[in-house]
Amino acid sequence: MENKSIMYCFRFPDETQEIFDLELDAHSLELVINIPESPPQWAELDFNKCPNCPLDSHTHPYCPLMLDFIDIVDRFDHILSYDEIRLEVVMDERSVSRSISAQKALSSLAGILITASGCPHTKFFKPMLRFHLPLSSAAETIYRAASMYLLAQYFILKEGKTADFELKGLEEIYNNMHLINVAIAERLRVASKTDALVNAIILLDVFTGTIPSVIEESLEELRYLFTPYLNLPKTEGL
Repeated sequence: MENKSIMYCFRFPDETQEIFDLELDAHSLELVINIPESPPQWAELDFNKCPNCPLDSHTHPYCPLMLDFIDIVDRFDHILSYDEIRLEVVMDERSVSRSISAQKALSSLAGILITASGCPHTKFFKPMLRFHLPLSSAAETIYRAASMYLLAQYFILKEGKTADFELKGLEEIYNNMHLINVAIAERLRVASKTDALVNAIILLDVFTGTIPSVIEESLEELRYLFTPYLNLPKTEGL
């Protein structure tokens, strides 16, 4: 199985560009990166450590998530949140191109870096990473997140375990992500000279923070799409 590649190209009005060739390990879906010999202090695990972090600095001196951000911090320190750029994302399955604000473009890239970092709390999003959809809308993301979680329950049932069809576990996953996003933003405020990266994380967290309270309501709005399934005759034995 080959590693998965995703290319993010940021084109700026002055005709300069920044290209990120992301390589994801085929099995772990973690980002393949070259870690600098001396990572910055803000990447240390105990620097503004997430309150829900299960890692120990004796075995993990650096936050695996923040190691993924070192390169992007260095290359976007001159970009402001509302700078208009042209983003192009190239994957094996599709290419996406759109003019968008820097913070929204960086938010899409940050979602990959966070999920592919090896952080114990973000590993649950790897199915979504495998089928990455750049610049997805809030409705698309809710649909994908709920579908991912419910498919996980199918596999849980197949192993003879108790499935969670009330999506309580999904709420917990997103609650943990909110704590992580807050900590990331605080680290990036120290690391960055401009606001683009910090605001990119805040954009992610606006969605993350609303998921637990709106997911049932949002999914109910999609109920009409599943009318053919709801009208199927009850299968004997189900």
